[in-house]
Amino acid sequence: MKNYPFTAIVGQDKMKKALILNGINPKIGGVLIQGEKGTAKSTAVRALADVLTNTSVVNLPVSATEDRVVGTLDMEHILKTGEKKLEPGILAKADKNILYVDEVNLLEDHLVDILLDTAAMGVNRIEREGVSYEHPSRFVLVGTMNPEEGSLRPQLLDRFGLCVDVESEKNVEERMEVVRRRLNFEQNQEQFETKYEQDQNQLTYQIQHAKELLPAVEVNDHLLRAVADLSIELGIESHRADITVIIAAQTLAAWKQRTEVQLEDIYEAAELALPHRLLQDPLKENTSGQKLTELLNHKVVDNQ
Repeated sequence: MKNYPFTAIVGQDKMKKALILNGINPKIGGVLIQGEKGTAKSTAVRALADVLTNTSVVNLPVSATEDRVVGTLDMEHILKTGEKKLEPGILAKADKNILYVDEVNLLEDHLVDILLDTAAMGVNRIEREGVSYEHPSRFVLVGTMNPEEGSLRPQLLDRFGLCVDVESEKNVEERMEVVRRRLNFEQNQEQFETKYEQDQNQLTYQIQHAKELLPAVEVNDHLLRAVADLSIELGIESHRADITVIIAAQTLAAWKQRTEVQLEDIYEAAELALPHRLLQDPLKENTSGQKLTELLNHKVVDNQ
């Protein structure tokens, strides 16, 4: 069965933006997508691969063992020949692809740690009985979860670069369009795919162009100060948050075909990179996302 076209997904703009940014720049550190079932989370992840060049989705089941994830060394071969032989795991297959973990909140914490460490370093290291081996493992990490089925520890949440919440469409017309497009897709997939072929090709080109432009994107000290100021006002302890906002803002600038980060990029990146890090919100009547939105709106007005 073909993947549903990425450009045919109705709404869910933040989710699509977060996925595209990670597709352009995996150094952002992945994206966690939170929401109820049936809100196009898995559909969007699988569809992203089709607009990235030579990329596939590698699934990591929540039942996976550590050896299956990391891989293992063939100790018998090593003892016989003195040569290291890897029995590759999921992290080897994920290199240069999308590593997708559905229900990531149900994955054992130490495995989530391994995924996040590997995503950050771009290298998977295996150590068995005094023998070590490492191989490249650079991937776009995407985790999806339903918060009603449990949450991730704050320490793990902080290490996901971006986080978005998705909800079902509340607008009647858009909700009708979701159903209409899905029925058309199920009825004739090839015809449906042809309808969105030009949009898909255009998105692929835009992502590739942004990748090429990204190394040239610069950020000045004024914007670095704006990020530091924002994190301090929000009471965010982790310096990782500041770094992620800057990297995401640079990627946004490249996506918009610019070589200089602007203040609007900083605030746009902050909306994706900070909400899940606001875990000590003193304003109990507000969600941390609302607090961030109010602060950003205030700053946008001040800077106009």
